Amino acid sequence: MLGADADSAAKSALKKQFCNVVTEVKTIAKLEEANEPRTVLEGFTRLDALNHIGNIVFSVDLNNNQANYVPYTAPVHFPRIWNASWFLWVQYNASISQPMARNAGEALGVGAKLNLTDAKKPLYSSSVDLTELYGMEQLLAGSPPPDASGFHGLTSPKWPDKILPPIDKDLAAKGAGLYKEICQKCHLAPITEPEFWNSDLWKPTSSGGLRYLDLNMVDIQYVGTDPAQAEDMANRKVKTPASLGIDSQEYGTALKEVVEKTTNQWYDSQQQPTPQAQRDKMNGYLPVGIRAVLKYKARPLNGIWATPPYLHNGSVPNLCVLLSPEERAKTVTFYLGNREYDPVCVGYRTEKLDGGFEMKTTIRGNRNTGHEFNDKPGPGVIGRGLTPDERKALIEYLKTL
Repeated sequence: MLGADADSAAKSALKKQFCNVVTEVKTIAKLEEANEPRTVLEGFTRLDALNHIGNIVFSVDLNNNQANYVPYTAPVHFPRIWNASWFLWVQYNASISQPMARNAGEALGVGAKLNLTDAKKPLYSSSVDLTELYGMEQLLAGSPPPDASGFHGLTSPKWPDKILPPIDKDLAAKGAGLYKEICQKCHLAPITEPEFWNSDLWKPTSSGGLRYLDLNMVDIQYVGTDPAQAEDMANRKVKTPASLGIDSQEYGTALKEVVEKTTNQWYDSQQQPTPQAQRDKMNGYLPVGIRAVLKYKARPLNGIWATPPYLHNGSVPNLCVLLSPEERAKTVTFYLGNREYDPVCVGYRTEKLDGGFEMKTTIRGNRNTGHEFNDKPGPGVIGRGLTPDERKALIEYLKTL
């Protein structure tokens, strides 16, 4: 790491840094071991990101405060990030607003250093680099801001018909009508259509010339999908010392204050404190927003074919199973980890494989219920049943988005 010419002082410093990391990893391992009986295994493609952030910030950064360390109970499928820069709220439960708050919070969650205990240093000083976070966000967001010409920056992939079978255009045309009938009311019109760009869910343009999409929110009781992410964030409490100046024990509110104080500390501590106009620009002209609502957001479905497994927790392996209540009921367990794609049902192959992860959908956090199309009314039924031919047509159309 240091090169062949490194002197003994450099080697000693590196060894000290390494030993500090090992000590922290061992401490976290003990905390996780203590919570293992109540932990839902994450496995491939999934992470309980919100609880990871809370555990690092309110336990590890507070000198391993065991009272604030919780088990991982709500693993979610890694979300696709194209277009997310322009959503007013992100995370599946729409819990975070403002690009800088999202990115700084995630940096803290993966171990950026944060001072919450050392009185000799400024509270909320950190190793988070807001300049770098802003630069990365600009690459993702693209310029200019999105309009009827489309999104810029990181955009969704197109169906690779030179690798996978070409899309059946006639079948997809039939699926377009089904999409408008059963999907569009929540997920909006396709992003290639004027109706999407004229939606009243777009907020007014900000003082910086930006506008954000305030996506539809669906109550967890109505959609019927696994409630763990929304419920567990809403129910989580944390304890903090008075020195931090945090007034609430509600996890979402406390995290909002930590992130806001951390970013403000960075802005204030620059050699020349960051001017307010530049702060507003780096913050995306939005205030810090962190909340815990019992709803999940419905985002546009462009690129959905490239994002299996499905539902927010990755509990449904492919679109055939998603659209068929009969197949859903039979798919109680399947394996994650295979990267061989099934272009017919649109998902990865899920048979047992060495080193794979067995996904058990009977466990809270992993449940594959809800978002169901069925002629039998009940919890989580959001639309009429589809015939096998209708399912094929709708899936073919979703490949075009």
